[in-house]
Amino acid sequence: MDFQNLILSRRSIRKYTDAPIGRDKLKIMLEAAMAAPSAVAKDPWAFYAVRKRSVLNSMTEVLPHGKMLSRAAAAVLICGFPAKAHLGETGEPGYMLQDCSAAVENLILSAQGMGIGSVWLGVYPNRDRMEGLRDLFEIPENQTPLAVVSLGYPGESLTPRTRYREDRVVWVD
Repeated sequence: MDFQNLILSRRSIRKYTDAPIGRDKLKIMLEAAMAAPSAVAKDPWAFYAVRKRSVLNSMTEVLPHGKMLSRAAAAVLICGFPAKAHLGETGEPGYMLQDCSAAVENLILSAQGMGIGSVWLGVYPNRDRMEGLRDLFEIPENQTPLAVVSLGYPGESLTPRTRYREDRVVWVD
């Protein structure tokens, strides 16, 4: 499959088979995530790779749209380090959100390339979700929980699609 088709065929898969995902495949996805660009190569991220069923089940209690985690083979929690991120001019979270979002996108595309379905679950800026995951994983205060990716071999098939809209493009030739 060429890369454009890989991108267009990636859909949020919420139904999974019972097949496990090995550490080797998770490592490949994490390598792809950490290959993402980051401002000034600061890499302000941390990844929590989860395969333990009881923890996946507990995550569903924190993430209201994450019920699929109870059937997922694995999940990855992505946290950012505000103090490690390139701050830019505003000094706020800086480029951390962009850097970590690029890492999430690489992770889910890597999963797609291996035939593994995924769902990107938003955490930040919802305080209840952030604090719930902070408590569950004992995340230190210097890290900010940003997103969770649910992973599993697809138990459903969704057709590829594009959401391209010409009215959202301003051509400057």
